[in-house]
Amino acid sequence: MNRPRHLSTATATATATATAAVLALTLTLTLPIVGAGTAAAVPAAATASVAVDAPVQLPRPTGPYAVGRGTLHLVDADREDPWVPSAGPRQLMVSMYYPARSATSGPTAPYMTDEEARLLLRLRAPDATVAPEVISGVRTWAHTDARPARGAFPLVVLSPGFTFPRATLTGLAEDLTSRGYVVALVDHPYENAGTTLPDGQTLPCAICDEPPAGGIAEVARSRAVDVSFVLDRLTGRHPAWRYARMIDPKRIGMAGHSIGGNAAAATMGADARVRAGANMDGTFFVPLPDLDGRPFLMFGAQARTLDTTWDEAWAHLDGWKRWLTVAGADHGSFTDVPLLAELAGIPDSSQLPFEREQALTRAYIAAFFDRHLKGIAQPLLDGPSAANPEVSVRLP
Repeated sequence: MNRPRHLSTATATATATATAAVLALTLTLTLPIVGAGTAAAVPAAATASVAVDAPVQLPRPTGPYAVGRGTLHLVDADREDPWVPSAGPRQLMVSMYYPARSATSGPTAPYMTDEEARLLLRLRAPDATVAPEVISGVRTWAHTDARPARGAFPLVVLSPGFTFPRATLTGLAEDLTSRGYVVALVDHPYENAGTTLPDGQTLPCAICDEPPAGGIAEVARSRAVDVSFVLDRLTGRHPAWRYARMIDPKRIGMAGHSIGGNAAAATMGADARVRAGANMDGTFFVPLPDLDGRPFLMFGAQARTLDTTWDEAWAHLDGWKRWLTVAGADHGSFTDVPLLAELAGIPDSSQLPFEREQALTRAYIAAFFDRHLKGIAQPLLDGPSAANPEVSVRLP
């Protein structure tokens, strides 16, 4: 059954100036609005007919390891929450994915909480009639309480797009883990539809309707501070995670979607521990900092050719670099958002099936980190691939 698919779609108008086009495109994509974009909105009567007979499962991870998952609640006692000062110290929720033994058992990890799903639908799909449980019930491949595999592995930090919870990068997180990475998938409270804390309280978005003073760039800068704190708690003398021994602190990378991609660059500029970074379709609201030759991947949809901040970042990069463009993709194509949109009955401007979007994102992000955190040659990053005709590769 073919259904319309995206929570995140829009294009800049042809009559806008180049600068205005980039700004309009980025803000619309980062703050998706139901019915925006080139596809027509689905009438309420049509969305009401959307039904799911059984829970939908994310694509199977492609690596040799089973996937374990735990959850960390971290509190930065030295930092006031930047968006809601009255809330007290900055709190973060982090899903910790780790390679597990193949014979592992344990419950399947939940995708997100029902309340997170309800708030996501209310914010991004207010006309959808699907029950929140359909979204929160998406089946994952990770298991809680799984037995960890032996050895030390590179760490990849993932940061989601503005307004979206960390769950929307679950498909990528699980696949990287199956290929031999520890993954820290970070939620940045008050910047997404909702973040559920261990006590059951769900923190709503405080800045989704209106960016903070200083603009959206402040979000990327704040996330850089968040991530450095997470790294402190994962690799310090008294780590917060019980399997911290699995992390090789000399092999740390970061990737993010949308503002999370800008945050990956901002984090690298502030924290030398991050050796390699990737931006998945995010405007550089914070200009690319000096990375001292560290490798950086720019991985986006065709619309990024309208984004002058990508041209500026490309020219500024002084180390290993690639600019990958995925024909037919749109802003959400690098996440689980297309699947959630399909479940909610929301139209889409992407020309690619969700499974294909996932396969491309997984393949190229893994190839980047395999090359720069594991030292494994990756011809996939060095030119066109007959197996992936959608992807064009820009070389230095």
